[in-house]
Amino acid sequence: MNSSLAILTIGQTPRNDILPELTRWLPDTIQVQEFGALDGESEEEIERLRPEASDHRLVTLLGDGRQAVVRKSWIARRLQDMLDGIGPEDYLAVVLLCTGEFSDLHFDGLFLDAQHLVDHGTDAICADAHRIGVLLPLIEQSREFHYKTRPDQELRFAAASPYEGDEFPAAAQALSDCDIIVMHCMGYTEAQRTSLVALTGKPVLLARRLVGAGIAQIV
Repeated sequence: MNSSLAILTIGQTPRNDILPELTRWLPDTIQVQEFGALDGESEEEIERLRPEASDHRLVTLLGDGRQAVVRKSWIARRLQDMLDGIGPEDYLAVVLLCTGEFSDLHFDGLFLDAQHLVDHGTDAICADAHRIGVLLPLIEQSREFHYKTRPDQELRFAAASPYEGDEFPAAAQALSDCDIIVMHCMGYTEAQRTSLVALTGKPVLLARRLVGAGIAQIV
């Protein structure tokens, strides 16, 4: 069996902030190759990708550690170009490390989309929850959020960047009366999850944990 995974990110590689925590779920024999949607893009080109008011937006990390906010539509086209350039036979699977919704992406091989892993995992775990807290990097992303609840369930949103600032105390206060909280971005870390649990006293789901557990099922 092929022992290589292709990891697609929407920022620049290497993603040393994600891969060590993600690969802890995987056997040592698994090889990972990273591909970044913004790899090779200049600072000027990335600045031109800043979203307008009406654009859907994504938050990611650049190679120098800075946060970048980019247009989702451009990232979607770049991701499809990246998938078109990958041979299905070259990897056991391709994994997209972004929890944004990319419903039009297609690939001829095994394709693991973080959004599906996180949303379906959340749906199963939160089946009996009445109020589900969702932590996002930007509060504007709540207007385009794709996770659907039952009519008797409520989603409550708060924002805190995983990459800069210290918005977690305020976000924790906003979500403190939720039954369960989902950190809905691959950028959130295990340490940030531990902090949010301590601040709220509530169970907290971490996107990269859900994705790592999903990948572990196929390797």
